[in-house]
Amino acid sequence: MLDERKAVRSWILYDWANSAFATTVMAAVMPTFYGSVAAAGLAEGRASAYWGFTQTTAAIAVALLSPLLGAIADHTGGKKKFLAFFTWLGALASCGMFAIGEGDWLLASVLVVIGMVGFGAGNTFYDALLNDVASPSRRERVSARGFAAGYLGGGVLLAVNLALILAPGTFGIPDKTMATRISFFTVGLWWLLFSLPLFRNVKEPKPHAAKAEPAARLFMTGVRRLRDTLAGIKRYPELFKFMVAYWFFFDGINTIIVMATSYGTDIGLEQQHLIAALLLTQIVGFPATWLFGKLADKLGGFKMLYAALTVYLVIVVLGYFMTNALHFYALAILVGLVQGGAQSTSRAIYSKLIPPDRTAEFNGFLSFSSRFFSLAGPLAFAVVGLATGSTRPAILAISAFFVIGIALLATVNYRKGCEEAGTRT
Repeated sequence: MLDERKAVRSWILYDWANSAFATTVMAAVMPTFYGSVAAAGLAEGRASAYWGFTQTTAAIAVALLSPLLGAIADHTGGKKKFLAFFTWLGALASCGMFAIGEGDWLLASVLVVIGMVGFGAGNTFYDALLNDVASPSRRERVSARGFAAGYLGGGVLLAVNLALILAPGTFGIPDKTMATRISFFTVGLWWLLFSLPLFRNVKEPKPHAAKAEPAARLFMTGVRRLRDTLAGIKRYPELFKFMVAYWFFFDGINTIIVMATSYGTDIGLEQQHLIAALLLTQIVGFPATWLFGKLADKLGGFKMLYAALTVYLVIVVLGYFMTNALHFYALAILVGLVQGGAQSTSRAIYSKLIPPDRTAEFNGFLSFSSRFFSLAGPLAFAVVGLATGSTRPAILAISAFFVIGIALLATVNYRKGCEEAGTRT
């Protein structure tokens, strides 16, 4: 029992570790640093275009790698090995960002892509390990605690890094640019340091492969297993229905995350309010996600997921009427209340609808399919914005993704899905 608790705590701590990359690099600091420093000297509009290409390249790489590597990891029992590889890849890329100087947009793009591949592909194997550290009845709570730790860990380091950037002289740092470069380096160290307990304390089943296999044979095994997954998904109809529902509501959530800063800028909010709102979401998200997991454990994951998606509908509608920073802060609080809970509960539900011996493979497939479909939300936002000449109706259009997702979720027979997967509820 003691070893089991240690494994759970160590698994949760990984979310604390890698969320620093999500907050500091992906969300708050690198987007601004890229445009003002790394892409300095480029023609007008080039910085935004290159940043968009960087994000797209990383998303495609993760989408293509995750299902194939997941299939190989299940075959070899190597989820921890793959996670370790991508952890080092992402963390070293973060440390390498210290070298980015003025005009180094290509170096910045390469390192961001490598870091995002480490973060995104690593999460595929991290999510798959949930099945190895928690029984089906405990996964809602454990999954939520992971997301809660991520909010806290990512928020703590972001707060430290923002202090360095906003007041570099106080810490003996010559200027803002150097402070920003140091903040990227701290992300890599943080990620590596707090990942160590997982690799020491989390156990996974012995590999199915009896002996080491050549890389070419492993690749073909992965391709074959992935092909079998695509062909055999019809054996898990409830899982498939949940996946389709997930594509829609995940896309709605993702669109709010990636477009919130842009939308706030369009309505005239200043950068300090946008960053403060992000920190506020992190602060609220920690206790809210923890509590969400406890409620999901008692009331059921599906009921709590419905509640979270309903709140998201309210957020979108209120976003249409938002006019000032105070409104933006209020919406940030609402997002913090449900964002981690919706994602953690979805992860727990999905873990019980997939075959226990193919967790990395099915998590990789979900990562691939949801990332592919996630282009629809930002595209809808852009198309409606261009057609109407305003981002207000564009944000309102995202409500369709939540409405469709909730409607499809209502068709899922959870108990039947667990039986199809051979999972105890």
